[in-house]
Amino acid sequence: MAGALLALGCYTAQAQDERDAVRYSFLQPQGTARSIGFGNALGSIGGDFSSLAVNPAGIGIYRSSEITFTPSLMFSGTTADYMGHEDEDHGSHFAISNIGLVTTHVNNGRRARRSGWSSVSFGIGMTRLADFTRNYSYSGVNTSSSGAFVFEDDANKNGLHSQNTSLGDLGYQSYLLNYDSAKNVYYSVADPSSAAPVKQLNTVTERGGISELGITLGGSYEDRLMLGATVGIPILRYQYDRTFTETDLSGTNPNYGGFSFNQNLKTNGAGLNLKLGLIVKPNDQFRFGVALHTPTYLSLSDVYNESLTANTESWHGITTANMLENQYDYHLSTPWRAIVSGTVFLGQHGFVTADYEFVDYSSARFSFAPADKDYESQVNEVIRHSLRPASNLRAGIELRFDNFQLRGGFGYYGNAFKSGDPDGSERLDFSAGFGFRFSRTFIDFGFVHHTYTSSEQPYTLADTNKPGSWYYGLVVPTADLNTGNNNAVVTLGFKL
Repeated sequence: MAGALLALGCYTAQAQDERDAVRYSFLQPQGTARSIGFGNALGSIGGDFSSLAVNPAGIGIYRSSEITFTPSLMFSGTTADYMGHEDEDHGSHFAISNIGLVTTHVNNGRRARRSGWSSVSFGIGMTRLADFTRNYSYSGVNTSSSGAFVFEDDANKNGLHSQNTSLGDLGYQSYLLNYDSAKNVYYSVADPSSAAPVKQLNTVTERGGISELGITLGGSYEDRLMLGATVGIPILRYQYDRTFTETDLSGTNPNYGGFSFNQNLKTNGAGLNLKLGLIVKPNDQFRFGVALHTPTYLSLSDVYNESLTANTESWHGITTANMLENQYDYHLSTPWRAIVSGTVFLGQHGFVTADYEFVDYSSARFSFAPADKDYESQVNEVIRHSLRPASNLRAGIELRFDNFQLRGGFGYYGNAFKSGDPDGSERLDFSAGFGFRFSRTFIDFGFVHHTYTSSEQPYTLADTNKPGSWYYGLVVPTADLNTGNNNAVVTLGFKL
């Protein structure tokens, strides 16, 4: 969504695109502090509630029932560079990373020998799978183009409507646009140049995440083969608030002082998926795991608002136009996932573990209302050609010293976009943690640092490279964003 004024005009299915598909398909499991400490490389470890969202066979490692609760505190920061000017923003928020219950029935003696099943367990709880929190802003002086041209372009291409349902409508109703009857064109009152520069400021706040209710059943067969299945019900919430402000710095244009454009999007929804997994324990030194995640079928609803306030000074002063609130319901199918993993145990002193995850983002698909089937085909075709398969790697270590454990981990998440897309970037995680185990209770602390880069334009203009175009030769600057998030968590656990 970020950075596309033109794409967010008349809000129907056209507001959903490949970036939304990636946002809701990109998962970085958070969960318990223990799992975060060793990089969430959970595919063959098990015995931790977070593992049920990665490889549900991990429930077969349990030999007792337990309850876990994990609050978290995230600190986010983004540095942005726009036309040589650097801005920095920070934010923080509180979330529940995990709350879960596992009940285990252990078979002993003759019963275990007769059935072969040494334990059967059931788990239910919530795990945080994604966090969308980010604040950022960037500003600079532009002498080549104006954001007002986006409203102008929309009015000339699509005309005006009886109600405020498009960017052109907002521009005309706020008097940011005027009409030349002789040429039959709409034109903006802005005219940026080296002699009449404009200052631009783009401020964005993103909130929300994905938390999944998982219901898991599994067990251990002869302490060598662990099997499990999880029915996942993800609950999604995303909020995007943006204000783009442009101010005339020259004071020489009597009809233009600037404008402020506000956008607000709220997305809510829920879905359903199935996870299947197995863990093989050939001996006490090694474990190997395999898991398969079906696509998540999400039912989503967007509520969208936007408004434009223009200062045309001596012409009409300050005028505000509001777009009618729009709601749009649609569906998204996220990609399949496959995970293979292995663990080497260091006797009683800990383990080293790693997961490899494959996810093909180009297989994500939107489903829109019947009236929007043409656009559905278009956006799904864009997804096929602009997204690609990605490989994710997570690795970690846990060292044990009596009732104390020390942990470290690393995660690499591959780029979902093909080369050249400004939103494309690998993501890196660096994590650490420690914990204490007692007879009936345990407490763990974990910390993870996420980092990634991206870039965006505050607005887009068509045909800037096409000779003869109204906007030929204009330059829309690009902002480079460097984001780092720090997440500190603590888990309290109780053996039942």
